[in-house]
Amino acid sequence: MIRGPLANPTFRAQFSGHETFPLRHLWLKKAYDQVAAAKGGAAPKALFTDPEAIVTFGVGKNMVGSIRHWALTCGILEEDGDVFRTTALGDYLFADDSGVDPFLEAPTTLWLLHWMMAGTPDRSTTWFYVFNHLTVQTFDHEAIAAPLRDYREQQNARLKNKIRASDATIKRDVECFLRSYVTTRQRKFSDDLFEPALVPLGLIRAVSSKSYQFRRGAKPTLPDGIFLYAFHDFWMRHAPDQQTLSVEALTFEPGSPGRVFKLDEDALVERLARIEESSAGVYLWSDTAGVRNVARRFQSPDPMNFLASAYETAKQRSAA
Repeated sequence: MIRGPLANPTFRAQFSGHETFPLRHLWLKKAYDQVAAAKGGAAPKALFTDPEAIVTFGVGKNMVGSIRHWALTCGILEEDGDVFRTTALGDYLFADDSGVDPFLEAPTTLWLLHWMMAGTPDRSTTWFYVFNHLTVQTFDHEAIAAPLRDYREQQNARLKNKIRASDATIKRDVECFLRSYVTTRQRKFSDDLFEPALVPLGLIRAVSSKSYQFRRGAKPTLPDGIFLYAFHDFWMRHAPDQQTLSVEALTFEPGSPGRVFKLDEDALVERLARIEESSAGVYLWSDTAGVRNVARRFQSPDPMNFLASAYETAKQRSAA
């Protein structure tokens, strides 16, 4: 039985929007700049659909649609009636005068974008499903597509507004997902700008031409600040009224940092054991009589502070 956000009777899955293109390094900056430059910081939605959009963004029509999709999925842009606006996250990453990583050069940003895609199912249902509900270690395309087809049928049995996602649509969605994380062909010369942005995270590896494997365990390039940002986000979605959260929930619940980042329990506990220090006292770790959990001192910490600590740590390491 599926649980978590996908079990919500009002949730509506989405298996399209990316036009089969994984996120690339320069796309979010392109989307951000065009919306930020609009009068009053509000760009009409026609920005991405007008015929001149292919000139504005310097890519083909389908890629323009993909840029829009990923900018919304990653929380860089938001819809506001008939216009798009930049978000606080978009401003933090991409603003001309103060953006911390406008060209996605830091692993810190890639981990953050992975969280935005796989931590919630709204615009990237397949991403969420694979990282949170696929329990096998090794899998192929059909191991993802088959349960998604079943899930579509279950949803359509209860939704009045049916999900119009054909088997072919789900197939293409799964293909796009796999290409987002795995290099699919050998190239004599590598161009990072054209490689899907999340491949360097190494979360999934190809073990043959048709099968893939999760890489579970510690993630040395995942900063504590990004972990804390995800930790806070999950807590607010999963149990906003609770004052404590168990190791089990953080490891196994759909949408948890343990699931999304593929951290095993040991790797997760290692981070939680230092969470009082890494969060500057916002959270407290407790391991008493076999009961392990995290308590929060403050009801509503500012998650942007966690991002700031992540990028400050990354800057210090690069300068060392």
